[in-house]
Amino acid sequence: MAFKISAAEVKKLRDQTGAGMMDCKKALQEAEGDFDGAIEYLRKKGQKMTEKRADREAKEGVVLALTSEDNSKGIAVRISCETDFVAKNDEFVAFVASIAELALANFPENAEALAALELSAGKTVADALVEKTGVIGEKIELNSYGRVEAAKVISYVHMGNKAGVVVGFNKDVDNLETAGKDVAMQIAAMHPIAVDKDGVDASIVEKEIEIGKEVARNEGKPEQLLERIAMGKLNAFYKENTLLNQEFVKGNKQTVAQFLGTLDKDLTVTSFVHITLG
Repeated sequence: MAFKISAAEVKKLRDQTGAGMMDCKKALQEAEGDFDGAIEYLRKKGQKMTEKRADREAKEGVVLALTSEDNSKGIAVRISCETDFVAKNDEFVAFVASIAELALANFPENAEALAALELSAGKTVADALVEKTGVIGEKIELNSYGRVEAAKVISYVHMGNKAGVVVGFNKDVDNLETAGKDVAMQIAAMHPIAVDKDGVDASIVEKEIEIGKEVARNEGKPEQLLERIAMGKLNAFYKENTLLNQEFVKGNKQTVAQFLGTLDKDLTVTSFVHITLG
């Protein structure tokens, strides 16, 4: 005979865990009314579901970007799921928002540190992700996290939570709120890999030089000119792939650096984070 559970007990468990009404009722029945035992039941269910779906691809999800009230800090985080249906669910978006707000309040250094933070009484972000996997029945994971700290930080969420940008500036000036959003949109649209050429990883630079030489060699260019040609191609790579050197998408054939210079001659970007789905 099933253990009798009141509707109030089911609601209390649902409010704390976010699990469905039927899942909460079953958990309480299995735990014979013991609240902590029911929570443990749901967590174990989530762990089993996590193991079962470990090889699934979680390409959908929600990306959020937030800044602090004083605009000195910003974070971006991506929580992934398997289907667009779940990603658009209001409860799931709210769940991701709770993690993003926790990240902004605590400003952890990396995703591992974020996963270890306590999201609610006795439950870490990692625990909550496992629990949510059991509730939803899809692979749910903390896919990406990044943070920026600067004199002025601006965030931007693109395409219905499918991409998020946080960009830091070295100073605050008039009209930067609007201009900063434009720069953040530039990052979302043009996918720069670094702020400037000095931020490009040395291995990427080396690879681009070798590619430039190989292309020139295959075109029959003299061996003594290969280095010079490769460096020219590298400069073109910088213009396409580094933020300050890109052509500003909303400007009149000016670079992002030149656009910022119209607001203040010393204004520049110090760092950015760009997180997308896929």
